[in-house]
Amino acid sequence: MTVQLSIEDFDYSLPEELIAQQPAVTRSASRLLHRDAAGQLHDRNFEDLISLLKPNDILVFNDTQVIKARLHGHKSSGGKVEVLIERLTGESRALAHIRSSRSPVAGSFLRLADSFNVYVLGREHNLFQLEFEQPILPLLDQFGATPLPPYITHQPDDQDASRYQTVYAKKPGAVAAPTAGLHFDQALLDRLHEKGIAQAFVTLHVGAGTFAPVKVQKIADHVMHAEWYTIPAETTEAIARAKRAGGRVIGVGTTSVRALESAAKAQELVRDNQALEPHAGDTRLFITPGFNYQVVDAMITNFHLPQSTLLMLVAAFIGLNPMKQAYQHAVAHRYRFFSYGDAMFLERGNNDA
Repeated sequence: MTVQLSIEDFDYSLPEELIAQQPAVTRSASRLLHRDAAGQLHDRNFEDLISLLKPNDILVFNDTQVIKARLHGHKSSGGKVEVLIERLTGESRALAHIRSSRSPVAGSFLRLADSFNVYVLGREHNLFQLEFEQPILPLLDQFGATPLPPYITHQPDDQDASRYQTVYAKKPGAVAAPTAGLHFDQALLDRLHEKGIAQAFVTLHVGAGTFAPVKVQKIADHVMHAEWYTIPAETTEAIARAKRAGGRVIGVGTTSVRALESAAKAQELVRDNQALEPHAGDTRLFITPGFNYQVVDAMITNFHLPQSTLLMLVAAFIGLNPMKQAYQHAVAHRYRFFSYGDAMFLERGNNDA
């Protein structure tokens, strides 16, 4: 009999002071909660990852780059407006969230940063279709602000522009960071390479929907937001080499995991019988308990918001009760939570969901 999971199954109590407001002093100085294949929990430091990984393992990172997606300005009527770019759809076009006293109408324009106009083309569900007068990315670099998550209370500054970005970010398009990757600095990446641990990259442009609450009682009724991803040939070839050598595929962050598993689902792979192929497209994959992981063997991830789709993905990976136990342990041992917080390294056992 299928168990109907509700939103309350993914709730937990978190003291507000455990929500990290600033990053660690250095990237790799975070703590690491390690859940081993036997289901045991270990309190470690992030640099201990070097001893936990094995030669022939492969780390798969998300190389998306966070854009300065938040802009302020006025509507043509004079009212204040805040724009958060959700997705770039062309060199001068984007889908965006708009906050204002009244929603702007198609055909109107917004004056942003007292410097340029943006035209409202129409609506796409809860998003607005916008056209900029010039290419978007240079304008965002000059006038935009780093789109910090809603639970980080300070205004973004120069430190955020650097630290809310991975050191390997290459392809602009995300409006939220793939936060598990924030713990890696170049020195740590070099040490992992020297140990024989391969590194490969996917791209998934994280949208603001990653912070959107699940608003339905039964999680099966939730509709996942779309995100664009691509998995290049060099990554699928590196994964195949690692698997042939007996190594594990380790997803760095839920976004890398979703990209890999989305491609596997699209290709209808059967574990160990078919190799992952290059793939690109939109994904609305919603990973919940009972999901059959086909590519990823272990995961590095931060701690996620209660009742979030990311928490459900973790529960699908190690099991609902083990997830709850890990989070209870993290709260009791004062780990730092969310984007600027500490990390987990999750290994799966044979009996995990």
